Amino acid sequence: QVQLVESGGGLVQPGGSLRLSCAASTSGFSISSMAWYRQAPGKQRDLVARIISGVNTAYADSVKGRFTISRDNAENTLYLQMNSLKPEDTAVYYCNAVLQPHGAAQKFNYWGQGTQVTVSS
Repeated sequence: QVQLVESGGGLVQPGGSLRLSCAASTSGFSISSMAWYRQAPGKQRDLVARIISGVNTAYADSVKGRFTISRDNAENTLYLQMNSLKPEDTAVYYCNAVLQPHGAAQKFNYWGQGTQVTVSS
């Protein structure tokens, strides 16, 4: 059974930092990619950062230079280090994993429950 459990959200002042974690249980699956998305009230869910094969990364323009995505393969944990936070970063942040069952060609999309990040003075 697949489980993605986020943690690390909270309230932080503008200019501050937070690190989000996503503990992944993916027994029986290979990980194609993992990502962080965010959704602000009344807005669509948008991609923040993605890591493919544990190495190649991509970022939304709005977070480039401020956020860093990484993955600890041994612990099967995804991280998002967020620095220089701005009020517009306020959102629910979701962990995403694209997984492929062993021996199968099809890939499946999984989501965590989300963690709230609020940037405010």
